[in-house]
Amino acid sequence: MAVNPLKKLAGQTAIYGLPTILGRLLNYLLVPLYTRVFVPAEYGVVTELYAYVAFLFVILTYGMETSFFRFAAQDNNRSTVVGTSIVSLFFTSLLFLALVLPASSFIAGLMDYSNHPEYIRWFSLILAADAMTSIPYANLRLENKPLRFALIKIVNIGSNIGFNLFFIVLCPYLSDGAHQGWWSPLIQLVYNTQTGVGYIFISNLIASFITFLMLVPGIPWRRLGIDTALLRKMLNYGWPLLIFGLAGIVNETFDRLILKHLLPDKANAMVQLGIYGACYKVSILMTLFIQTYRYAAEPFFFDQASSKNARETYASMMHYFIVVCLFIFLAIMLYIDLVMLFVGRDFREGAGVVPVLLLANLFLGVFYNLSVWFKLTDKTKAGAAISIAGAAITLVLNFILIPIWGYMGAAWATLICYVSMMLISYLIGQRYYPVNYDLRRAGWYVLMAALIYMISLWSSNLQPLVRYMTNTMLLAAFVAYALISEKQRFRQLANKAI
Repeated sequence: MAVNPLKKLAGQTAIYGLPTILGRLLNYLLVPLYTRVFVPAEYGVVTELYAYVAFLFVILTYGMETSFFRFAAQDNNRSTVVGTSIVSLFFTSLLFLALVLPASSFIAGLMDYSNHPEYIRWFSLILAADAMTSIPYANLRLENKPLRFALIKIVNIGSNIGFNLFFIVLCPYLSDGAHQGWWSPLIQLVYNTQTGVGYIFISNLIASFITFLMLVPGIPWRRLGIDTALLRKMLNYGWPLLIFGLAGIVNETFDRLILKHLLPDKANAMVQLGIYGACYKVSILMTLFIQTYRYAAEPFFFDQASSKNARETYASMMHYFIVVCLFIFLAIMLYIDLVMLFVGRDFREGAGVVPVLLLANLFLGVFYNLSVWFKLTDKTKAGAAISIAGAAITLVLNFILIPIWGYMGAAWATLICYVSMMLISYLIGQRYYPVNYDLRRAGWYVLMAALIYMISLWSSNLQPLVRYMTNTMLLAAFVAYALISEKQRFRQLANKAI
């Protein structure tokens, strides 16, 4: 019996996305802890350093994961693709460590962290471990081993959360003079009050190391080796994706890298960076959905490419993606005063950036759906060019808007960038790989969501109970309309065989 491709995508999203959703959700739930234990300036350090990590991770994986899926789907000798990919990433990761570790003090000085060169050493180890495990993780997805994949993901997240709670909550409690006991000498060995936010990084490092150890047994050591001809093909396919990824990460993180340097009030810069970074996390539901969707969608794109209904499937994917994202936008913004309790009191002044960042994420997700055209036609250079154009927009707008509007300018720069990339990709993609996206229906949903949001702004002056009841009815109306209008459409799609 033929399987509806949308049901297959939903199943893959659940299998591989559920542990990712759960893990990221639990990790995000550390933000309320961080924003209550640390002041905004301290959390600004976390925001900045993880922005650098995101940028460097793209460089250290250089498009190899997507290349792996592409060539593993084509090559009859899949083990050669696995072996070549793993050896390549192991070599470059070890080379990275050899270059960075001896220069950690110098690099820390350049980043204004002269007193904490250990931050550079910890993060270099985290980056190397995560890069080396990217292909073993991908191979679990390719070999359809969801239970092992989920187990490792859950252990990784559990370790990170557990050590965060140990260092940030339990150790300060046990080291307090009022709670001395037999455990005190042990606590003194592992805990130093001066480390502060550094324990966030240490917890991440321990979790990454545990993950690496869990993935090692699944590596096909006997089949490891470099097929130089294959590696050249993979690198040729992947280097535009590296540019694409770098440009994309500039769009995602450059504002947090440059914010402290562009704000006129230098004394308050790290505070503003911390507030912006915390409010960025408030868009958790949208971010989680898009990340999970992307995780399942990339191998699905290639898997469906040979289907006669592939383009119709891609159009349907886009449509339902937009509907779900609009629901998430409304679910957050209609209860924004409650959602902002997610972060500490000192961080809530940044609530104004949340709707802008939510919309930016939505358009980024639409762009990712549109990226199917250059991935399937092997025109990855075009995808890189679009991302470079987006990065240029991001750079220019950040330099213009941040000195004027602060972190609000950074948020608007992100939104404008993603809207521009989406439009460029759509216009070019329709020429090389035309897909009949239902723009009229999508536009109607956008208009409906905008109208509901505007009504909710009007209701903000009402009493809390009346306001929540009104907004709940508005959200229910959106859901009811979507269910009724899409029911017949989905049934028709479900009855189609590939």
